[in-house]
Amino acid sequence: MSDRFELSERATKKVFKRLVPFLLLMYVIAFLDRSNVSFAQEEFEVDFGISAAAYALGAGLFFVGYAIFEIPSNLLLHRVGARWWLARIMVSWGIVSSLFVFVQGPVSFYILRLLLGITEAGFFPGVILYLTYWVPARHLSRARGYFYMGIALAGMIGNPLSGGLLELNGVANLRGIQWMFLVEGVLAIAVGVWSYFFLTDRPRNATWLPDDERTALADTVEQEDNTKAAGEGPQKVLLALANWRIWYFAALYFCIQIAVYGMTFFLPTQVTKITGQELGFAAALVTAIPWVFGLASVAFFPGLADRTRRHRTIGTVLLLVTAVGIFLSGLLSGTPVLAIAGLALAAIGFVAVQPIFWTLPTEYLTGYAAAAGIGLINSLGNLGGFLAPIMRSSFDDSVGGNAGLNALALGAVAAAALLALTTFFPKANDIETGAAETMVPRSR
Repeated sequence: MSDRFELSERATKKVFKRLVPFLLLMYVIAFLDRSNVSFAQEEFEVDFGISAAAYALGAGLFFVGYAIFEIPSNLLLHRVGARWWLARIMVSWGIVSSLFVFVQGPVSFYILRLLLGITEAGFFPGVILYLTYWVPARHLSRARGYFYMGIALAGMIGNPLSGGLLELNGVANLRGIQWMFLVEGVLAIAVGVWSYFFLTDRPRNATWLPDDERTALADTVEQEDNTKAAGEGPQKVLLALANWRIWYFAALYFCIQIAVYGMTFFLPTQVTKITGQELGFAAALVTAIPWVFGLASVAFFPGLADRTRRHRTIGTVLLLVTAVGIFLSGLLSGTPVLAIAGLALAAIGFVAVQPIFWTLPTEYLTGYAAAAGIGLINSLGNLGGFLAPIMRSSFDDSVGGNAGLNALALGAVAAAALLALTTFFPKANDIETGAAETMVPRSR
């Protein structure tokens, strides 16, 4: 094993200790601020006449603004640097999130959800891109897995926080939901300001790494970029956006997000129906249970996929587990323990599969093409978050029973089929066998 490889490995361990936990904190707050409206659904309907259909539309509008500005935001991040741009994104969405204090009806709700999506656009794909600047390919699934813990931690910590803030109803003449939006928005602003001083744009700028480790890590990542640039992946922005594989990955991610947000935006109300509790701190603790299992899952399966080189197989199984869990949560709704177990099964699948998914598209792209391609996949894919709440509400109203949940389960099945079919992608097979990793030189 070469000296450079050993130095690069030591530097990577320090990246995991310094940068990854902070990015995780940022994602916890991001997911919390985009999904905390689920705790306001009932009060919005009672106080402001925001019906279930209007709530579903407003919840989904976030992803419209998100999709429109995703690619330009990611291109700007690649150009001006992640430190400044991620800080700008976070402060902006924190301000908009705080403004939900002033929601008075459907129109103001729609406008603020759209603005929240616009201001948060570029955060997630920006971090996915940022990790490729810092983490060698052999560790990327694990790094993304830690980052994706933000979804589970937002549910475990954020849901009880939101539920607890609801119980401040009447303090300083503010309703509980106003306290929730205000506190969680200010939290985003504070961490956004902190991120500007804490993050570093590239390994060569990392004064917190010893000189030899900094150089070795930068050389390793740059060599991997050069290897991808010499391969079959599209290098230029327009070629990346026109490449059929990018659109295929976007369709796959779209189906995954149908399951993710179809569950997330309705989880608190679904849990209260299952358990018969009122929405508050106690019910929020129950909503945290599926996320505990999701956290354990994302801590285990992405690393397993990297070690075994079975990203496609493990990801496909996880998506089928998601579908089964969603279906069972509706079928067994009359038995609270089993219904919550179904929700936990769904969380195990859809939380862990997402970092595994990103292993495939990021192997095809580098430079500005990566910024554009990742942005396109995430923006179009996240439109599944726009469709999911509307689809679930529509099926529930028109068909009844568990039709809405079953539609979400079918979305997970479709994603499993699309992921399985990547067996026809040559580079996807290289990743599975480990050949893609051996293409990257490890020594001078």
